[in-house]
Amino acid sequence: MQNRLTIKDIARLSGVGKSTVSRVLNNEGHVSPQTRERVLAVIEQQSFLPSKSARAMRGQSDKVVAIIVSRLDSPSENQAVRTMLPLLYEQGYDPIVMESKFSVQRVQEHLQVLQQRAADGVILFGFTGLDEQILEGWQEKTVIVARQYQGFSSVCYDDSGAVNLLLNQLYQQGHRHISYMGTHEADTTTGALRTQAYQAFCEHKQLEPVLILGELTYHSGYELAEGILRPDTTAVICASDSIALGVAKYLQQQHKSDITLCGIGNNLLMRFLFPQALTVELGYGRAGTEAVRLLMSQLHSAPSGQHIIVPCQLADPLP
Repeated sequence: MQNRLTIKDIARLSGVGKSTVSRVLNNEGHVSPQTRERVLAVIEQQSFLPSKSARAMRGQSDKVVAIIVSRLDSPSENQAVRTMLPLLYEQGYDPIVMESKFSVQRVQEHLQVLQQRAADGVILFGFTGLDEQILEGWQEKTVIVARQYQGFSSVCYDDSGAVNLLLNQLYQQGHRHISYMGTHEADTTTGALRTQAYQAFCEHKQLEPVLILGELTYHSGYELAEGILRPDTTAVICASDSIALGVAKYLQQQHKSDITLCGIGNNLLMRFLFPQALTVELGYGRAGTEAVRLLMSQLHSAPSGQHIIVPCQLADPLP
């Protein structure tokens, strides 16, 4: 049943003017704490607004934690979020999932809303272009996933270790002509760290590096695959399973079944379509668990600025 009370009714019951009620509803200043509390009490008592909204206007928290993902359709981030949700529920927090779409402006807008709602904490998936200045003031109740920021607690993946796992495995198998397809180094983790790990390994083992950088998509992998193949290429490492999917399709169409393909991410579609490929499990689920653990410790007065790197491992073969 729709509530028929108006602002005029709330003003009459509170003993204040309509403009005062309007300022309270819009969370504006120039209202004494006593008057604001009296108006909010009437609002809540008369069910003019849900009690949670009224409490939020008081500046009190409803035990809310926001999870700001970069993309709602990201398989890796979804794996992390799936482990976060039950842990937050167990601790009595209401999780809110928001999407940044790699937009700094969207992150700013989300944080403004969360500040108005007096959210208890934030778990944010970082991305290139988002820096500490944007997050200023949130250090004590924020944990960043996949990026490390000065003064913030973070949970990161072992990007260099993942590439080295694959390279060592291939080297032990006798491969000496290993190409690499990555993404642009403006992306610090998937781009720069993984590419640098490949280059350092080649230098250490005195192997000729053959690499090309593109986008973090299977389309890019498919279109650029020809450029990393040499007559003596025996293996290809891709910076992600998304890229590897595109390379796999190209190799399949060219009937090049003698090349060992490797990716990073343990993507289930990749493993289903190309079970012979090697892939690295980065520990997305564990990252979600660690992010919640860090956030809970901070909300109970532990200092911020802790950093965790989740160990990676070669994915087990599918049965």
